[in-house]
Amino acid sequence: MKKIVIFGVGLIGGSVALAFKKAAGINVAPQIVGVGRTSKSLQTALELGVIDTAATDIVLALKDADMVLIAAPVAQTTAILQSIKPHLSHNTVITDAGSTKSDVLACAKEILGEQFTQFVGGHPIAGAEKSGASAALADLFIGKNVVLTPCPETSTQALASVAKFWQTCGANVSEMSAEMHDSIFAAVSHLPHLLAFALVDDIASRPNATQLFGFAASGFRDFTRIAGSHPEMWRDISLANKNALLNELTAYQEELSMLKKLIENADAHGLQSLFERASTARNAWETAKP
Repeated sequence: MKKIVIFGVGLIGGSVALAFKKAAGINVAPQIVGVGRTSKSLQTALELGVIDTAATDIVLALKDADMVLIAAPVAQTTAILQSIKPHLSHNTVITDAGSTKSDVLACAKEILGEQFTQFVGGHPIAGAEKSGASAALADLFIGKNVVLTPCPETSTQALASVAKFWQTCGANVSEMSAEMHDSIFAAVSHLPHLLAFALVDDIASRPNATQLFGFAASGFRDFTRIAGSHPEMWRDISLANKNALLNELTAYQEELSMLKKLIENADAHGLQSLFERASTARNAWETAKP
């Protein structure tokens, strides 16, 4: 690829740009064009060497573009697709890095029409609680999973191009349906973030919040680390994956109700059994993961 246009040059988009620059080595890296909502964020990305050009003209930005990556919050996807649709070449591949996929694919299909064949939904399973171009890392995706969600209409060439795109960043690429993706990540990603946000919000709203935070230690820090994540992004994810997330919240509330009943009944055996099951499952997962 000779030219990549990235909408949103924050943690994910910026890390993609740096990964391509690093992968190029002594060869010529593709031109990285950044598009963003604010000139300040683009200027930061330019000063840090994350992008080569900050675009204000969509037509010029998309000229001769091999790939467009939408790495902005998912709620911005519609507006971005609408802005680029009239100026896309039939050879330009479009992909995204959103944490929800069913809504993104439906949006892309409606807006792109015949060019939907060139769109490949994607989700890099990598990130941090920090955001912005200054948080970008060239090694962010090395050894991490990236899920692609192709549709029956998806061009095999476009799919192969996006897979290669993420492999160049060092990621392991897999494929699944958008529906399966949203169900899985509602349970193992979206729900944990909501729980962390809720706990911190609860503690912070209490009259003795300062005292509580003063005595919070490593357990609280580890559990709530992700509550420092980008609020706008997680607002969009929560609403975009509403149905799957509501199912997970209901299941978790049932688990909490069971736990509450065990404590109310002073059921030591039941508590220990639950804790042992969870501990065994957690340790097995930790041992098995790459």
